[in-house]
Amino acid sequence: MKKLIILLVFNALLYQSYGQTNDSISKELTQALEQVYAQGHIIGFSVAVVNQDGIVFEKGLGYADRKKNIVYSENTIQNIASISKTFIGVALLKAQEMGKLHLDDPINDYLPFEVVNPHFSNIPITIRQLATHTSSIKDPTRYEKNGYVLKDKNGGGAKVNGNFHPPDEMMSQGVFLKNILDKDGPWYKKKNFLKKAPGTMFEYSNIAAGLAALVLENATGESFPEFTGKHILKPLGISDSGWSFNTVDFSKHSKLYANKDTELAFYQLVNYPDGGLITSAHDLGTYLTELISGYNGNGEILTNESYKKLFTPYLAAENFKERNDRVYNDEYNMGIFMGISAQGQIGHTGGDPGVATHMFFNTKTKIGKILMINTELEKDGIEEFIDIWKTLEDFENKL
Repeated sequence: MKKLIILLVFNALLYQSYGQTNDSISKELTQALEQVYAQGHIIGFSVAVVNQDGIVFEKGLGYADRKKNIVYSENTIQNIASISKTFIGVALLKAQEMGKLHLDDPINDYLPFEVVNPHFSNIPITIRQLATHTSSIKDPTRYEKNGYVLKDKNGGGAKVNGNFHPPDEMMSQGVFLKNILDKDGPWYKKKNFLKKAPGTMFEYSNIAAGLAALVLENATGESFPEFTGKHILKPLGISDSGWSFNTVDFSKHSKLYANKDTELAFYQLVNYPDGGLITSAHDLGTYLTELISGYNGNGEILTNESYKKLFTPYLAAENFKERNDRVYNDEYNMGIFMGISAQGQIGHTGGDPGVATHMFFNTKTKIGKILMINTELEKDGIEEFIDIWKTLEDFENKL
């Protein structure tokens, strides 16, 4: 009994010491981030550091709205660009668990229009090829030219990029993809496809990602927002995130900035599953915690078998023209819409007008990091972004 009491006292002291140490490290990290933010090239950003047990640090700095002095917090929401694609991967594997589809099924089994590489018309494109960016589908100029639509007419007085279209030109994602990929579509061109057979060459494709979400909708009979809400967001207790402005609390949404002096008009993505998730560092941290848990065999929203498929590197050297082995290169190898670097980092990067994001976890330490900003990155802003990320790296193992 005496031994037990001593052990309990020791554990209590250890817990108190750890709590004080962790609190001290958090303060130190906050101060370091504030020093980086003082460079002044980014209006607002948020970060999170997580492990499989939860979020160990989260912080927002700067402004969600500089004119109104609204601070950017860990609960501020904004679109996160291509990190959104990882949700398509998780959703596809959930649908496979449910028997609604199989990753090696031809996509034309689930589409209302036919998609065929005209250079290899006898070779079907599969769902797995969409998910590993080996479908041979390229992003045409129409993706950028017609893919962004203003939230408000005339942009509400903020800067409007040249590719932003008025709200009345919004179309469904299905129509958008059909226009580009159906041989009778008005924007169809043979050069929208590689002169390489499906399954042979890596070609990062936003269009292919959107097509995978459309396949999922037709296979499950549910819209992509409904399916991901039911099988990903809700089970994880994520309530402040969504795929459109009308499904989130817009009062929590950050302004976006074309540069450090200019507000950018709010916009929507026609091909929204490829980059349109609106979320916060806190919600995304909850999601990343689940991914790390799934990697460790303790996930909640997918089976262990599905998580193994999610994180399996499917590509080889011959699938690439060239490969970059940078630590956070999410195109060195691919799981199911999950980027895998050459140095043990799994996750995704993202970039859209006024948005830059990083989300990765280390497969050895099982620690993950998130960074999301609300400012278009020019040269000095890129350096500040890198400095923020490096600061998180310096502290991640201490927390």
